[in-house]
This record gives sequence, structure tokens and C-alpha cells, in this order.
Amino acid sequence: MFSFLNTKNFKDFHDHYLFWVKVFFLSLVIFGLILSLFLSPADYLQGDTVRIMYIHVPSSWLALQIYAVMCVCGFIALIFKNRVFTLITKSIAPIGFTFSLISLFTGSIWGQPTWGTFWTWDARLTSMLVLVIFYIAYILTWKIISEFLLAEKLSSIIALIGLANLPIIKFSVDWWNTLHQPATIKLTESSTIHASMLTPLIVMFLSFVAFSVIIFLIRFKLESLNLRINSKKQ
Repeated sequence: MFSFLNTKNFKDFHDHYLFWVKVFFLSLVIFGLILSLFLSPADYLQGDTVRIMYIHVPSSWLALQIYAVMCVCGFIALIFKNRVFTLITKSIAPIGFTFSLISLFTGSIWGQPTWGTFWTWDARLTSMLVLVIFYIAYILTWKIISEFLLAEKLSSIIALIGLANLPIIKFSVDWWNTLHQPATIKLTESSTIHASMLTPLIVMFLSFVAFSVIIFLIRFKLESLNLRINSKKQ
């Protein structure tokens, strides 16, 4: 069913296209930084402080999306016993963890001039912190448990439990009275963010996606190699 997703195909993609993905990433990030720092307007209330949005928002999006991918791959690994999906999940978890930390850190910096404090137990911030904890739990499971099959099963279960937190993060600003502003970019309704700010935001998001692909391909190759070496030792 998932025969096209195998270590050989990922290795071939790594060997043949990694360079071009890097070129694509560098082009996007340079273009995105020019748009974000020099061409996009300052906010009429927040001034230039709003420019942190171009790091904070893409990081937040990717932190959630990567965790969602982890849940899907973890479920498939549990049900179909496909080790490739375990390697995918194990490879992308540190990437999502990093973006979740960036999201919290930049959000705190943004919150100081906006809310007057670096941290508050706001529903959005708290649920994002819970996501960081689930990332840590997943990563530590692989660090602590040496038996591959047991670590594979427990880490997948941990990832799936954390799935319940994703809609809380997404809809917390709608369900509760929070300091965090509601979503300004919507798929089913008209977005309230101006195109002059939306364009650099999308470009920066795509550059972060390209960066994630680069790190994933490198990590997947290493994880596959480690699995092969450990299998031979056993």
C-alpha cells in the first residue's frame, strides 16, 4: 500500500535533489526577508514590532503541521507495522520541536510590548506549551528506551495522545476569552490581513517548509543508516 515510501526512494531524492532544495530555500528566505524587513509596512498600532510575525506565525504553523504528520505516521506505523513511517516520525520530531520553541520564544518577545508581559497563562500560549511537552516526551522516549520495537510503540502512542491538543491550539482563541488575537488568515472566509503583509508571510512560510525538508532528508538518511547498523549488530 505504501510501497513507494521506502528508504531507497528517500535516499535517491536526498542524493539527487537536496542541492536544489537548498537553492530553493536560500532564494525564498532572502526574498522573504527583503519583503518582511524592508518592503512590508509597519503596523499602525504596533509599529515595526509586528515584523516578528514573519518568524512567529510560520513557526507556529509548522509546529502544528509537523505534529499532525507525526500523528498520521505514528498511526500507520502502529496499524500497518511499516517501519518507514516510524523513521519519518522520528526524523521530523526534532524539527517540529524546534519550531514550537521558536513560536513560544518569538511570541513572548511579541507579547511584551503588546500585552505588557512576556508570559501569561493564556489558552493559546498554554496549549502551545503543552505541545512542546509532547514533543519532548516523544523525543525522550527514543533517548531513554533502547529497545526499538518498544520505543516505536510507546512513541507512536504518545504522539497520538497529543493529537487531542491540536484543535485546542487552533480554536482556543474562539472558544475562550484570550489575549491572543483571532486568526487573520482564513481558508473559508475572507482574510483580514492586508496583501502587503500576507505575501511576505507566505514566502517566509514556504522558506521554512523548504528548510524543514532539507533537515528531514538529512535526518531520515541518518536514521535509516543507524537502523541498518543496529540491525546488523543484533
